[in-house]
Amino acid sequence: MKPVGPDPYVFVPKQGEPRLLFVLLHGESSSPEQLFPLAQAIKLAFPAAAVVLPFGHVQEAGAEVPSMRYSWVATGTEYDKDYASHVRLALPDLIEQITKLQSQYGLFGEETALAGFSQGASMALEASLARPDLAGRVLAFSGLYASRFEAAPPATLLHFFHGAEDTQVSAHDVASTLARLEALQGDATLDVASDLGHEIHEALIRQAIVRLQTCVPLRNWQAALASLQQPEEDAQERTSSGCSGRTLH
Repeated sequence: MKPVGPDPYVFVPKQGEPRLLFVLLHGESSSPEQLFPLAQAIKLAFPAAAVVLPFGHVQEAGAEVPSMRYSWVATGTEYDKDYASHVRLALPDLIEQITKLQSQYGLFGEETALAGFSQGASMALEASLARPDLAGRVLAFSGLYASRFEAAPPATLLHFFHGAEDTQVSAHDVASTLARLEALQGDATLDVASDLGHEIHEALIRQAIVRLQTCVPLRNWQAALASLQQPEEDAQERTSSGCSGRTLH
């Protein structure tokens, strides 16, 4: 399904060419404006980054300007029965959209981060799994994979941000996902805010910026240790990298 929405919102550096690319994916029945607070925080923290907020590929029936609502996959009882399949069908167009942006700015997966809320988080996670070199990081707010995964993305650091009171996607399911990623030797962190529900809250946005600024991907940490000829067991330690598996605040 080709994109049907308006052109994405695009923010580029005031000076020079972009050195990083952030693609932000809004949630179900929403629009990119939902993620403007996240985009603003990223722009302030990473002034050399291009920040792109595309519209979902499915327009909600009857939606009209100015209340445009979009989703990444169609919703409703008919589609919910096989939601994962519809997500997989939507991935090629999203991946193509992201790779075109990378070509436009001359950037690669290591210089790209995907972020999403709810359904947008699912799309970002599934896209990085379907195309392992697509993004160096994924920031998943209140969202999970659309289906059970059998492998962890080998070159992507995953950051999960969640509200403990989320009734749509439970914090327990997110914790279970982190445990499975760890078992599959994935690279992931989890931050849970105790008093929040299914929302992209300012506290989670602040923590996302902290993760982006301080958390060294495990693959880079291991490579640095290997280059220094440290003992093999040291390559498993991450305390100096600024990353911990779970942070409760």
